Amino acid sequence: MARVLPLLEPAHLDRDFDYVVPPELDELAQPGVRVRVRFSGRLIDGYLLERLERSDHTGKLVRLERVVSGERVLTPEILKLVTAVAARYAGTRADVLRLAIPPRHAKVETEGTEKPEKPKRTSKKNAAADLVVAMDGVVDLDAEQFSVAEQPGNAPAASAVAAPGSADIAAAQADLHGVEPATESGLGLTESGRATEGATFDHNAVPVPVEPADAVAVGNTTEIGSTAGPARDGGEFIGGAAADGAGVEPVTPPEGEPGPQELSAAPSQSLAAEFPGWGRYVHGHSFLGALVAGRGPRAGWQALPGEDWARRLAELAAVTVRGGRGAVIMVPDQRDLDRVLAECVALLGESAVGLAAGLGPSARYRRWLSVLRGQAKVVVGTRSAVFSPVRDLGLIALWDDGDDTFAEPRSPYPHAREVAMLRAHETGAAFVAAGFARTAEVQAIVESGWAHDLLADRSVLRQAMPRITAPGDTDAALERDPIAQAIRIPAVAFTEARKALKDGGAVLVQVPRRGYIPALSCAKCRIPARCRHCNGPLALPDSAPASRGALRSGREGVAEAQSPACRWCGITEAAFRCGACGSRALRAVVIGASRTAEELGRAFPGVPVRGSGGSTILNTVPAGAQVVVSTIGAEPPVPGGYAVAMLLDGWALLGRADLRAAEDALRRWMSAAALVRPGGRVIVMADAALPTVQALVRWDPVWHARFELEQRTEVRFPPAVRFAAIDGTSDSIAELLGEAKLPGNVEVLGPVPLPPGARKPFSSGDSPAEVERMILRADRSGAAALSRALTAAQAVRSTHRSDAPLRVQIDPIDIG
Repeated sequence: MARVLPLLEPAHLDRDFDYVVPPELDELAQPGVRVRVRFSGRLIDGYLLERLERSDHTGKLVRLERVVSGERVLTPEILKLVTAVAARYAGTRADVLRLAIPPRHAKVETEGTEKPEKPKRTSKKNAAADLVVAMDGVVDLDAEQFSVAEQPGNAPAASAVAAPGSADIAAAQADLHGVEPATESGLGLTESGRATEGATFDHNAVPVPVEPADAVAVGNTTEIGSTAGPARDGGEFIGGAAADGAGVEPVTPPEGEPGPQELSAAPSQSLAAEFPGWGRYVHGHSFLGALVAGRGPRAGWQALPGEDWARRLAELAAVTVRGGRGAVIMVPDQRDLDRVLAECVALLGESAVGLAAGLGPSARYRRWLSVLRGQAKVVVGTRSAVFSPVRDLGLIALWDDGDDTFAEPRSPYPHAREVAMLRAHETGAAFVAAGFARTAEVQAIVESGWAHDLLADRSVLRQAMPRITAPGDTDAALERDPIAQAIRIPAVAFTEARKALKDGGAVLVQVPRRGYIPALSCAKCRIPARCRHCNGPLALPDSAPASRGALRSGREGVAEAQSPACRWCGITEAAFRCGACGSRALRAVVIGASRTAEELGRAFPGVPVRGSGGSTILNTVPAGAQVVVSTIGAEPPVPGGYAVAMLLDGWALLGRADLRAAEDALRRWMSAAALVRPGGRVIVMADAALPTVQALVRWDPVWHARFELEQRTEVRFPPAVRFAAIDGTSDSIAELLGEAKLPGNVEVLGPVPLPPGARKPFSSGDSPAEVERMILRADRSGAAALSRALTAAQAVRSTHRSDAPLRVQIDPIDIG
């Protein structure tokens, strides 16, 4: 018998089904392989979850059609993670599996088994990187903070986790070599997806995939409250979050091979000498020591300005590999991936691979298989890398978790940060949320005690940061330039830029919008200019010279006069007339990067002006006197750092109608200001009295994250509460809510329009239907119940075979 999960789209079919294994497939049909099964007369792809001696089904069973491949691509750890993610986001396991496991490439699998691997070059420095040591990845759980269902072999809740027994050692070693342990009886999942009473679990695995701020109840697991968290230690990081220093006992390594305790027996001075960059952070080397010792510390790391953060993340991965475990590092985009991967390869060689959607199907699958087979120990990738089947996972780190690319646009719309925290808690791996700024979500897990702060002392910070000011931030500055706050680029910014260019330094200019003049309005009544055909916004298109990556000062860089065109339908508006007042005059509402570069080219004649943004993003620029005009997120580094940075149009970032507008503005400003050398100047064009500007001037992202969390808690917004956004037509939303048995404490808000720019849910109709949003709000203690209710309601609705558009998102990033 074989228990199979078919990859079916309807929510009510998210169940396991039993099939008869024919004798010719008995050897290949192992847990984790891809299979083809017949379901309702159709051949369906699926995954074999476990082998059974007998089935509880009393009727006739269908034969397993075929085993697609003998490669066991679905590991038990990833299956547990997929189940937890589906429960947390009110989705189906089939949808999560499509995100977790890349499509099969048969030729690559054949190459991997028939072609011998090239021998790896080893050295004394990275000899420990090739060491495979089975580690028990559970962190110490305090009885007052975590409630774990008692199972055979479990230590009392008030004590530290007991050392693994011989059965656990055998299971761990069998997992390392890709062999199913003889005592393993599978996950014991019924058709409903719940664990059976007789199922055998590894008692060292955390039975509850817990979110840091609340719990996700999966099956019959125990729910954990939002106040759960580790006890804090006043000094060093000591494994997981236990304050008593009780670490997790490692599995005994094979005879003659050093274990992680031997690798970490060197004094802390050796780590300090090998990785001096971490010495600038309080308890930085203690954090590294915990990684080498095989423990699971968790931290929110705020990098110093000018920090070589890619190198620091690679050092964390190298230290984790030295302890005999693997690591996953996630970054927002391909440019960051290339940077971090280069540092990891420099430290670890071929044991580090990069995974991204930009790779071809064969290249991506080849690298993914190298991770599955244990050939690669470190994975650097984008959001999908969080599901990488790294063996003996010891570290999950992500850089700049506030970037919206970490939010998956496909069902069930998980966020990579939340999935990483689920996996870190479930496996006992270390977790690091890194960045120059900090999100309210990371601040929430730090305040709950699930993670620690990993910060630099203020004295060290003052030596590394540039001088940051805002126009008119003092009375003396207002006396010198009374109109500094009213103009786009004040005199002080031009003065500092001229000084820097004269001394041979580079000047960075950050502009929120790309293009020439992306927004226009009536010059008389200031109403936004709209297209007569589709009511879309009018804008001046980019001119050929202004859209290139490098501009020259003089007339060649001046854009040719053009009529405004609609940004939606593209029709040129040759004779604009305001619909409100009848005026024909237009004015610029926002000036884009191309127009800014053109104006700066006139202001600094003879100085090279480079543009970075849109389809022309510069990875780096040479040192020397130059002006770099960049859109947000496309700022290229310069050797030695910029001398001056001007952050223009701050109102455009802060004035957005979005819950995360202030948090996002600070994150983007800090990313640009971090490229300025110590002692340089950063001038932000925004009101100096705003808390976000004050946090930038003081370089205090933790204070701003705490401020944002307090504000959201007061008005009951995420992450203080759980939001569920239901998008669809009024009929489809009413149908879902009519089937949902919501907990009593859930608030129903709406309906409201979709946020600007939000993608509409899929509709089978020819024309897009009117879509609205209904928001459900629940306390963190009732978050798991809300997800279960929505999952059950979607299962009932899918039996009706309704084709009306509907989408359910848990904690969407675009709330409005």
